[in-house]
Amino acid sequence: MTTTTQRRKVTPTASCIEPDRSTPVAEAPDDDTLALMAKALAHPARVRIIRVLDERTTCVTGDVVLELGLAQSTVSEHLRILREAGLIQGEIEGPRTRYCVNATGLAALKAGIVAL
Repeated sequence: MTTTTQRRKVTPTASCIEPDRSTPVAEAPDDDTLALMAKALAHPARVRIIRVLDERTTCVTGDVVLELGLAQSTVSEHLRILREAGLIQGEIEGPRTRYCVNATGLAALKAGIVAL
């Protein structure tokens, strides 16, 4: 039996240049979105990426690679998963992408967990 997983793309709502550090009020996401967000945090490297981005406010991929000590392709895959779950967002700056925590997505995850 083959199972297919549908991925939801979450569109970033703010810029990474001047991230909003206040805690936004968010409604709990639907069950599918909450599961996608929880799954995105199911790897220790992704949890570490969230912590690094939160500490530094913004980071380019190369900075995250240096911080984690993982291969660039591995870090890029982890960033993609976190971005698709709506937990981080990226802004293209020339050949680089600057990442930051998506405060709205993180607040939605927290609201979803509280609502369990």
